[in-house]
Amino acid sequence: MFSRRRFLKAGTVAATASVALPSLAQVAEHDKSLPSAIAVLQSRAAEAKPITIEERAQRQEKARRLMAENNLSAILLAPGTSLNYFAGIRWEGGERLFAMVLPAEGEAFYVSPAFEEGRAREQIAQSPNGNKLDLRVWQEDESPYARVAQGLSDRGIATGTIGVEETVKFLFSDNLRKAAASATFTSATPVTVGCRMIKSAHEIDLMRLAAKVTLAAYEATYHSMKVGMTQRDVANMLEAAHRQLGFEGGADVQVGEYSSFPHGSIQPQQIREGTIVMIDGGCSVQGYQSDITRTFVLGKASDKMKQVFEIVHRAQSAALAAAKPGVEAGFVDAAARQVITDSGYGPDYKYFTHRLGHGMGMDGHEWPYLVRGNTFRLQPEQTFSDEPGIYIRGEFGIRLEDDMHIMESGAELFTPQSPSLENPFGKT
Repeated sequence: MFSRRRFLKAGTVAATASVALPSLAQVAEHDKSLPSAIAVLQSRAAEAKPITIEERAQRQEKARRLMAENNLSAILLAPGTSLNYFAGIRWEGGERLFAMVLPAEGEAFYVSPAFEEGRAREQIAQSPNGNKLDLRVWQEDESPYARVAQGLSDRGIATGTIGVEETVKFLFSDNLRKAAASATFTSATPVTVGCRMIKSAHEIDLMRLAAKVTLAAYEATYHSMKVGMTQRDVANMLEAAHRQLGFEGGADVQVGEYSSFPHGSIQPQQIREGTIVMIDGGCSVQGYQSDITRTFVLGKASDKMKQVFEIVHRAQSAALAAAKPGVEAGFVDAAARQVITDSGYGPDYKYFTHRLGHGMGMDGHEWPYLVRGNTFRLQPEQTFSDEPGIYIRGEFGIRLEDDMHIMESGAELFTPQSPSLENPFGKT
């Protein structure tokens, strides 16, 4: 089964590669079991335009401006999303340090294991700094941290303040502090998040496409589902539908009482008529994520199910209406939570057990977060999930999730809201 959690953890290492996946239309001749609703889907891969070197150069310049504003001499990036975001470098993690140091002034330098030099040069050549390569390699019996310290000295910032990206391993940051004892190390979050949380028009286009692809995959799978299918059956169809549309994606599937676990249960489950089915997942388009949840029934929903769905739907709408530039993130959570509490499913986290939403971009979950107490004020061109839910343990859970874009005038969802449990995609 294609796990949504596993998909997000795989992140942008494989998902950001600009490789067109084979269409399942070609495979259909050999796979007669491919449902017709999925087989007719057309690839949209050609619509996904990759991020350019020029765009990454602009990101680095913005990072330099934010470094100056936050009194940082440089930022250090190790393998992960931010390294990909700023330099287009996709590097698997491990115990060996690969790092990029971007100074507030002057050119970036890189530190790499010597035996990886070829791979490093190949990727750095595609980055904004490719024409001015400063690559410092270290052998297996040498210290990579000494290479970083020397690079800081060569840039005249040996006693400067270095921002370390928040996901850098403690192993790396601790040894860096020891090797570059004259420098001060702090968080690079004001710079990395300051850049990444504001999306360009190109990034918004990629995220909008990702959301539409996932919703189309969900709809095709919904029309292919039958009573008696297992979670694995449905998950496999969701993967196939995403591939048919030209991208890697999928979702977790929870049925009946197990839908009351917001992130699912490990118990094997079968689709039954008249029971809740919840699918939660997404895809990656040029490294940009979608995250969508649809909850529905095959057959007739109970009156209680319909009532809870209507409450969650109103909560999602309330959050959308509340999300505007200048509004505190916690206020958006409160708007949705008030609807649920006033409808008898409170107080606090009793039934709506999680925050309203999270920032989105190249990571499925990233800064900032729509959660109580967060006084951060929303800004135009930020993107979030809008995902209120009610979870009644032992019975069922209902969550509606669409991806939300903050605009100057308010907010929009990239995909239409689900209208009902029995007609979740608004079509006959």
